[in-house]
Amino acid sequence: MASNNIALDAIELFGSGSPYEFDTVDNSREWWRCLFPDNSSADLDGRTIKSELFKQLDVLKPDLVIGPSIAFYAGALGLAWAKANGRKFVMFDDAKPEQVKRSWLVQTIKNIITSQADAFWLPSPSYDEYHEKFRNDDTVVFYGFNCIDNDLFKPQNPQPSASKQIVCVARLVPIKNIESLLRAWQEVQNVSDYKLKIIGNGLEEGKLRRLKANLNLSSVVFTNTVDNENLATHLHNANAFVLPSLSETWGLVVNEAMAAGLPVLLSTHINAATDLLQEGENGYAFNPYDIQSITKAIIKFINLPDNEKGLMSERSVGIIDSMSYHHMGANLLKALKQLETSKFKKPGVVASALIRRWHGRYNTAGWDKL
Repeated sequence: MASNNIALDAIELFGSGSPYEFDTVDNSREWWRCLFPDNSSADLDGRTIKSELFKQLDVLKPDLVIGPSIAFYAGALGLAWAKANGRKFVMFDDAKPEQVKRSWLVQTIKNIITSQADAFWLPSPSYDEYHEKFRNDDTVVFYGFNCIDNDLFKPQNPQPSASKQIVCVARLVPIKNIESLLRAWQEVQNVSDYKLKIIGNGLEEGKLRRLKANLNLSSVVFTNTVDNENLATHLHNANAFVLPSLSETWGLVVNEAMAAGLPVLLSTHINAATDLLQEGENGYAFNPYDIQSITKAIIKFINLPDNEKGLMSERSVGIIDSMSYHHMGANLLKALKQLETSKFKKPGVVASALIRRWHGRYNTAGWDKL
């Protein structure tokens, strides 16, 4: 971006309350600031959040605002400031309608506000059908925002791990479906000498550790959450990655595992699986509600010859290379060029009234209870 004379400033709203708060706040970078480093959204009212964010944006005076869905404070208030100041707003979103249940009235209001976005930054074309109703001829649509630093996870000297280990990285909460994974592992343990490493913490940790003991799963190891700097080492010591979630709007940990060269065993309810998992090529999919389906996918991978596991590893790296920061930046630059000439979406009377009153309210602190 800098090489194209484009300055990027990032505003993080809350430094606390997120299920990912183990990744600490860093206000030392000039281009990045956190408005409320010691607060979660639950600690503050919408007017306070709006006031502080608008003050920051008034100082920065950006030519363009990029933010998430208007379900979140950052998206709702970012769009509100942009529209009030004649700036275009780019919305990034990776949720699909069936993953977020809303009443007809709430969904209608959300649709009206969302339709005011001047551009949509989606993970891939597989999301197009869900955003068709928000677009007109001037709306810019582009792809590839769900990326990670692939180079951070790529091994220096790629070598197949001799550990005979499958790794799962997830918060230990109901929606991650770790209980089903443990029950599926009963049969895996009976027919193989592979180990399962589960990296993460959460409200269900005690329950899951007791289940492990009750099922006599001696080949299962729990490890505390680690930050990205250290996660790569754990991935490099594994032979495959498994994630049994009941729902994932994307699942960036899948990107991380693939960048580390791991075949992936994924729930069909993980959105990333639609674009990143090629059945039989770099892993296998399973029904997360069917323990036998989970078991079958894991054992199918374990029983592959070593050379086929190696090919799966190479394919994972090849697939994820198409979702790199380089591609992400190139897509954004192309979209910015289009936005220079696209027509600004000026909200009508109803949309303007809704935008002024809607501040967002999605509290991510609640994600640990899902």
